[in-house]
Amino acid sequence: MYPSCIATQFKQTFEKEATLIVRAPGRINLIGEHTDYNDGFVLPAAIDKAIYFAISPRTDKVCTIVSFDFNETFTFQLDNLIAQPRHWANYLMGVVDEVQKAGHAIQGFDLVFGGDIPTGAGVSSSAAVETGLAFCLNELYNLNLPTMNLVKIGKAAENNFVGVNCGIMDQFASMFGKQDSVIRLDCRDLSYEYFPIKLPNHTVILCNSGVKHSLGDSEYNTRRLECEEGLSLLSQAYPSVKSWRDVSWDMLTSQEANMKENVFKRARYVVGEIERVVVACDALNANDLATFGQKMYETHNGLQHDYAVSCEELDFLVDQTRNDEAVVGSRMMGGGFGGCTVNIVEKSQKEAFLNRMGEAYKAQYGQELVTYEVALTNGTERL
Repeated sequence: MYPSCIATQFKQTFEKEATLIVRAPGRINLIGEHTDYNDGFVLPAAIDKAIYFAISPRTDKVCTIVSFDFNETFTFQLDNLIAQPRHWANYLMGVVDEVQKAGHAIQGFDLVFGGDIPTGAGVSSSAAVETGLAFCLNELYNLNLPTMNLVKIGKAAENNFVGVNCGIMDQFASMFGKQDSVIRLDCRDLSYEYFPIKLPNHTVILCNSGVKHSLGDSEYNTRRLECEEGLSLLSQAYPSVKSWRDVSWDMLTSQEANMKENVFKRARYVVGEIERVVVACDALNANDLATFGQKMYETHNGLQHDYAVSCEELDFLVDQTRNDEAVVGSRMMGGGFGGCTVNIVEKSQKEAFLNRMGEAYKAQYGQELVTYEVALTNGTERL
């Protein structure tokens, strides 16, 4: 539905056909949470919820962008980029800004964009907007930029223009996704490897808690500082330690007495999570979904108790699945304090699972549980 709607809207608005139609997907992360800024591994995948772009070049410096979903139009000049207070246009202007700062010559453009990525669910609609426009400009103006450069442009747009200190995983997954695969990204050197995830009898379902607790941003910054403190102590004791990847369990336990309790807990989570991603990938290679699911539960336990970024609603959703034979694995996904759980569920039990979860959540919290079934797809591409 969406690609044709976007193309039709473009033709009606600008009275011409779009030069280019592009799809940029959202993403999930199956395991490897809060490891991106700790030089660890993450295991994301692009999903079949996406932002679509219809775009044509102009010969002047004017950019006219139409948000299909908000039914709003915004116009700006290439040489006069001014961030707007909490506005969707900042994600697009940020990309233009980074492309120009990198010395690439572009002209203006007409654009209509929109899609079916649920906002506020932690599946990275913002990253899809950024990677999608970067991809469009690269194609439209023959910039010949490597894909990884487009990923970095998207991340820089969010860091510098939007003002969100995100890691690189979201933009990377949106750009590099591959159908029926997850990507193990090494956040230390940006090397990556695909792992097939065969789910003939299972499906991935996100359960959206519908809450976002306000302490998320401040606690996120606190976790980063606690991790830096822990790593600093370890590197003083062991000069060979340059990042969390160099830390063994023996090293960590030897320094427990020298760390504040909360710093030790954060460290224990990070070292464990880096190890869990490696084990989970080995399980995928062996087509061992049971072990993979077990690692998902271990991750949630670590996020709940050691990293302390879960919340009551997320814990409730995961706890509902623990004795459910239809569920292979479940955990909170994303920064925490709200958002979604990600669940691997037997297809034959999908409806029963959704009914059970919905009834339990309504009974506990008095609100409807919003869910999304997602499939793993290719990354940003021309349609």
